[in-house]
Amino acid sequence: MGLTLLGTKLGMTRVFDEKGVSVPVTVIEVGPCVVTQVKTEETDGYTAVQIGYGDMKPRNSTMPMIGHDGKARTGPKRHHREFRVGKDDLGRYQVGQELKVDLLMPFAYVDVAGISKGKGFQGTMKRHNFKGMAASHGTERKHRSPGSIGSRASNRGTGTLKRGIRMAGHMGHVRVTTRSLDVVKIIPERNLLLVKGSVPGPVTGVVEVRNATRLFKSKSVKQAEKLKAAG
Repeated sequence: MGLTLLGTKLGMTRVFDEKGVSVPVTVIEVGPCVVTQVKTEETDGYTAVQIGYGDMKPRNSTMPMIGHDGKARTGPKRHHREFRVGKDDLGRYQVGQELKVDLLMPFAYVDVAGISKGKGFQGTMKRHNFKGMAASHGTERKHRSPGSIGSRASNRGTGTLKRGIRMAGHMGHVRVTTRSLDVVKIIPERNLLLVKGSVPGPVTGVVEVRNATRLFKSKSVKQAEKLKAAG
C-alpha cells in the first residue's frame, strides 16, 4: 500500500478546464495528519506507519490515547489509521512529522475509501435492483415482492437457504473504495484536493486518500509521466 492520508469530504462543485468544459469535482480537505507511530519488524514484526487526524478535547479522549499521541508531541486525535510501507520507505517517516496534501502532487490519480451512506432496511428492488412483479393484471399487493427465493431442490441438504440469496435487508454503511479518480486540482495553502467524480460517504465524512494502485494502461502512462516530471 502506498501513501495514505485522511481527510474530510466537503461536498461537490464544478470547475472548468482549459477548453471551457464543466468538470464535476468532489472537494476533500486532506490533512494535516500527524505520524503518531512508526512500526518496525524488530519491535512489531512488520513495517507500517500510523497517522492521526482531527483534533479533539483531552476530556473527550482517554488517558492511553492522550499518552500515545503525546509521544508525537501533539494533542489527542479523533481518527487513527495505519498503512503498510516497505523497509526502504520507512525512513521517510518520523514520529511527530506532519503530512499534508502537497504529498499527493506527484500523482495524477488517487483512490478514495470511506463509509457509504446508510440507507436502513430496504427491499430487493432498491437494494439489489430487482425488476419487481407486474404492475397490473391480477397482481395483488405483490408489486415489489422478490418472488421465489429458490426451489426445494436448489437448497436440498442445507436445512435452510443457501448463503448469498439476495433478499431485503440493511443497505449501505459499508466500506467502499472508489479507484483511479482524476486529480483535478490541489490547493496546498487550504489543504484542499479536488477529484473528478463522486466519493463514498456523506458530507463531513472522513475518507482515506492514497495514490492509485490499479490503473489501466492509458492511466499508467499518464501517472508515470507526472511522477517523472515531479522528479
